Parts: sequence; structure tokens; C-alpha cells
Amino acid sequence: MNLDFGVHPLFSWYVVLLLVSGIVLWILVIPPRLDWWWRLANAACGSLCAGYGVYLAFFYHSGTYLVILPLFLLPAMLVVISVSALRGDTTRGQR
Repeated sequence: MNLDFGVHPLFSWYVVLLLVSGIVLWILVIPPRLDWWWRLANAACGSLCAGYGVYLAFFYHSGTYLVILPLFLLPAMLVVISVSALRGDTTRGQR
């Protein structure tokens, strides 16, 4: 496993955050109250995050890696949208 918080803390935290956000997004696929589009977006983004995290944690050996900024922003936006939809927040689109 490539996680070493003492030597490469940025890389290690990046991998951990990718895996955690992937798992959280997979959990948000379960509730049937969400529209199918949001469930599909959560599953796709969760698979992308978790897959890249697994690759970096187990199969990455040396060289450079990409710190992709949207992989920090997109899961957070999807979690906020999904949780607000599950809470029944309908005031977003009303004036």
C-alpha cells in the first residue's frame, strides 16, 4: 500500500479523501427518493473517485500523479444536492 503520512502526507490524504468520497457517493445511490439522474451521477462519480483512489493506493508505484481539482468539488456538490433532495428541500427552485 502506498499510504505513508510521514513521507508524503498530501498524497496519502488525497487517496484517503478519494476513497471516502467514493464510498459516501455509493451510499447515496441507495435511497429511492432520489431521482434516477442524481443516483446515476452519484454512482458514476463515486466509481471514478474510488477507482482512482484504489489505483493510487495499490497499483501506483512512481512518477507523477494528478491532483484533479474537480474531484474535490464534484463529490461535495453531489452530496449537498442529494442530501437536500432527501430532506425534501423544495425551496431551491422557487422565488
